[in-house]
Order: sequence, then C-alpha cells, then structure tokens
Amino acid sequence: MAHTRTPLDFWGGGPLEKFGFIIHPLDWQDIERKFPYAAKVPPGWLEKACCFMPPIVASHITGIRSSTGLEAEGWFIGLTLTPHVMLEKLPTEKVIKKIVAAGRKAAECGAKIVGLGAFTAVVGDAGISVARQLDIAVTTGNTYTVATALQGLDYAARAMEIDLKSLPISVLGASGSIGKACARLLAGRGFDVTLVARDKKKLERTAALIREESGVSVRVQTDLSAAVRSAGAIVAVTSAMEAVVDAADLQPGTIVCDVSRPRNVSKAVAEARRDVLVFEGGVVVVPGNVDFGMDFGFPQGTAYACMAETMILALEGRYENYSLGRDLDPNRVEEISRLADKHGFRLAGLRSFERAIAPERFAQVREEAEKSKRPGFVSHI
Repeated sequence: MAHTRTPLDFWGGGPLEKFGFIIHPLDWQDIERKFPYAAKVPPGWLEKACCFMPPIVASHITGIRSSTGLEAEGWFIGLTLTPHVMLEKLPTEKVIKKIVAAGRKAAECGAKIVGLGAFTAVVGDAGISVARQLDIAVTTGNTYTVATALQGLDYAARAMEIDLKSLPISVLGASGSIGKACARLLAGRGFDVTLVARDKKKLERTAALIREESGVSVRVQTDLSAAVRSAGAIVAVTSAMEAVVDAADLQPGTIVCDVSRPRNVSKAVAEARRDVLVFEGGVVVVPGNVDFGMDFGFPQGTAYACMAETMILALEGRYENYSLGRDLDPNRVEEISRLADKHGFRLAGLRSFERAIAPERFAQVREEAEKSKRPGFVSHI
C-alpha cells in the first residue's frame, strides 16, 4: 500500500523507503567465493548441508537516491540453494517454504516489498504462492526485465545500423513469463516473431492470445536449433540450467539478447562467433551513490533489472504485488519504464560476459558478418 507523501519526502530528508531482494548462488563456485572454507567440503555434502541452512542477511544496500530526491535502502537476503537443488533436488513446496522464510527475514529488516531474484522467481507459480504467505509485497522484477531487454535489443540494432523490423526475431523460452511478455510486445509493435519452447500447446495458446489482442500471426517452433538458424535477432529467456544455443546455428550478424541466468549462450559460443553480437539483458544504472555491500559481478552503481524494479517500486511507495505469475501485463511494462525514467534508472549500455561492449565492437561484428557471406550462410547485415 502506498503511503502519503509529504513535501519533505520530495526534497530529501524524508523517511527512507525499504525493500529486500532474495539472491542465491547459480553454482557451487558462487558459494565457495562467499565462503572459502566450502571449497574443502565434498560437493555432495555441501549440497545437502545447504538445503538445511536458513536464509541470511547477505548485505545492507545504501545510497539509492532518486532524481526526485527520494531515497531508499534495502537488504540482500541470501538462500544457499542453487538452481539444480531448487528444480531437481527439493520438492517445490519445500523450496517455496524457504523463499517465504527469506521474505520474512526481509520483513524483519524493515522491508515493505521483496524482490525474487533468479530462480526464486521461477519455482512453482512465479511468486503467487510466496506472496500469499507474506505480509509484505512481492515482485519478481520480471516486468522491468522485459522493458530493459527490449530496450537493449533496440539499442543493439541501432548501434549495428540494422532495421530491427527487417529481422526475424526468435524468442527462446516464449512459454515463460518474460518470454511471453517480450513476444506479445514485439508482435504488437509489428516485429516478425517466432515463439520457441518445448511445449507446443503452450506456444499455440500464446500465439492465439497475440492474434486476438493485436491481430498479428506469429510462428511457433519447438526445435530450438531450427529457430536459432532462422533468426536475425534472438531474445533468450529459457529456464535451462546450461547453455542451449549452439555456435554453429547462429547466422552471421545475429543479435542475441541473453536475459537468462544461468546463461543460455556460453562464453565459448560468443568467442567462437565473432560475427554475432551477444549481450546481457537487463543491466541498469541505479541513481545515487549506491553501495550494495557485496560484489555480484557488476560495475559499481549497476544492477540487474529485476533488482531495479524492486527499488523503483519502493521509491514510488508502491508496496503492492507487482510482477507475479506467468502472465505479465504488457501495460505495466510501459508503466515501469516511465517510473524508471522518473527516478533516474536507465539502461547501462550493453554488456557481454562482465564487460562493457565498446563502440568499435559493433563495427567489428558487421565486418566479420560481411566476410561470412558465403554459400550456406545467411547474413543479416
């Protein structure tokens, strides 16, 4: 529930808005980096031990200051569960119970809204069951993730001097909440879209929804390799726990926005194919002089879009369930984009495997793609 603003709030000096965000390791190396002694424990034992560990306050986040003058603080709440454990080792009910415990830990810190990071936003019904069991608001952050993914795709195409509407776009993971929303928005804006996932029936339902709401027909494809081969641009948002894109399938000049964590495109693929552009979706500059209290691999002052959405809602005083479930509201994508602009959040350029993409890289991709114009290849340059 939003609280009433006072003039003091808008000029600074008012109460700090408070949020929490749940994080977890993507693999055992992440645990070893946080707890070096864990490297001495056999992986099997470590996996079992982490299943019993309670959530912890991983860090205190300070220094977030909106361009309106409002300020916020937050807490990273850590779960010691990897995607492998959440999706394959523990029953869904137990994982949700642990996520709820992490949400309650955030509330104990003073948070009025909690964001679900990475696979905590995927398990079960994408946050709905968690929200029912908490007394504070919940969001997955997926709405702003969609917004920044599409912004990044547009940014990349302009930097490559390509008309994005001339490219066939494959959305990998189009049956999930982020993929479905990306597909709906892209199709509604007149782009040539293919929906890609394993479940054809889910894809056909999404295709029918798109046709009903925008009058646009989209293709459905369950063969990921075929979808990649036919694409000029790709939005990769599958929940796979390993890379799913094969270097040999990418056509020269293809633009790939990889939103997934763990990544859908491995670093080896990007290095092998210098004639394609692979970038990370959803990297955002946070206004103010933010100190996250820990290093999660991003440059100072930047965060994942899902984290940023939680911060934006806190600054706005929108303590309400926002991005939940598998069907995101496309209108909210536009809304969160406006709120991000209002508070000073913005896309942090483009990054690829922990490094900013230099301006000259776009020209290099174009040059390499031109060289690849040979029999058997279809260049999108």
